[in-house]
Amino acid sequence: MNHRYILFRRAGVFYSQDTTTGKQISLRTKNGSEAATLLHSKNEAHRQPVLNLQIARTYLTASDPEVAKRTWQMPMDEMTKTKTGATRIRHERAMKDTAFDLIRHRPIIETHSAHLLKVLETGTVSTNVYLRRLYNFALDMNWLPWPILPKKQWPQVRFKEKRAITLAEHQKIVAAEGNPERKALYQLCWHLGASQGDIASLKGEDVDWTNNTVSFFRKKSGVPVLVHLGVEVSNLFKDLPAEGVLFPYLSRVRAGDRATEFKQRCQRLGIKGVTLHSYRYAWAERAKTCGYPERFAQEALGHNSKAVHRAYAKRALMKIPSLEDYEQRAA
Repeated sequence: MNHRYILFRRAGVFYSQDTTTGKQISLRTKNGSEAATLLHSKNEAHRQPVLNLQIARTYLTASDPEVAKRTWQMPMDEMTKTKTGATRIRHERAMKDTAFDLIRHRPIIETHSAHLLKVLETGTVSTNVYLRRLYNFALDMNWLPWPILPKKQWPQVRFKEKRAITLAEHQKIVAAEGNPERKALYQLCWHLGASQGDIASLKGEDVDWTNNTVSFFRKKSGVPVLVHLGVEVSNLFKDLPAEGVLFPYLSRVRAGDRATEFKQRCQRLGIKGVTLHSYRYAWAERAKTCGYPERFAQEALGHNSKAVHRAYAKRALMKIPSLEDYEQRAA
């Protein structure tokens, strides 16, 4: 192994020179023996970590011949293969994040915590989320022999604050929307609180006019949902096809395209801070405010819905009765 540092003397004083960077540093001695000892220490300090890595690579290669060549691109590809449908599309898009280029072709075994921190510093909230998944996947597959970044050192994931769309904003959007399909979609989002994908996939056969209900399976979880229809939403369904897909165009486009169209409409109207997902927050907050039972809200939006948790935990304001009144009644 070539030495990283070499010794030379200038004006009687010994110096060390880094053969990689060319940097020269004075050893602050004119004694040759002392200079040789100091130089040896510098070379050993550099040699030991490199030697340890070579030893570890040799042992690991015996059980896994690909360990020295496996880069982060491999877990990116393999993790994506385990996903299906819309989730797979999101993973494929996330893996193209330019922040991942910092480690994409770096061998996993040669990765240090500083490399991961640099990716996190360069990327966005999405980078933080998907790098965690990528890191844990590599650990689970034993492609990363040991943890290199403790859990406590991962930056906290901080999503942008989301808010519910107001009735006035919804009415403004519906009034300005000239496309019948999109207009009906926004109205059903307001009344049902379902995701845009679930509503766009509804069929005429999903509406049971005998029992005045609509039923569908959530795309995200596959859980069935059965909702009783009120007067307004019943009238909306009557204006839609009785058979087949209710939204022929919107059911075929990507969720991102539907979201973009909604965003463009909001921008033209000067409405900021809302997305199609804001309809779910609005539905949950309306349910909380009017005293709708939480278990029904969970069934409608999903038991793990953040909209339900936020609305019923703290967001929607509700008039709290006086404790004094309750005590007097009890007396």
